[in-house]
Amino acid sequence: VNAFRNMLESFPTGLVAVVSDSFNIWEACSKLWGKQLRELVEQRGDKGTLVVRPDSGDPPEVVVKCLELLGHAFGTTVNEKGFKMLPPYIRLIQGDGIDILMLERILQHMHKFKWSADNTAFGSG
Repeated sequence: VNAFRNMLESFPTGLVAVVSDSFNIWEACSKLWGKQLRELVEQRGDKGTLVVRPDSGDPPEVVVKCLELLGHAFGTTVNEKGFKMLPPYIRLIQGDGIDILMLERILQHMHKFKWSADNTAFGSG
């Protein structure tokens, strides 16, 4: 938790992406970001975004479960198309195992659970 806190305090504005599965991505989303550091994350408001980065597991399942845990911790709204959105100060990036086929699988799984693609970024390499 100290390393995560340090990232938020060192970069209080702008975009900061943090690999969050060093020990347990589910606890990182629900307990560390969602409870212990929640106030620091929320303080980013419209001045910055924490981007949580899981880095292992089956990407479609990991992305949706992380979104669900973060949504439970920080709340959600529903956009004009009927999909869930996290608050603007928290997002998710999936960078592990991404190719065009995996991207399609992830987006289909997100669609099934009514999560907007606007909550996520994707990377490769």
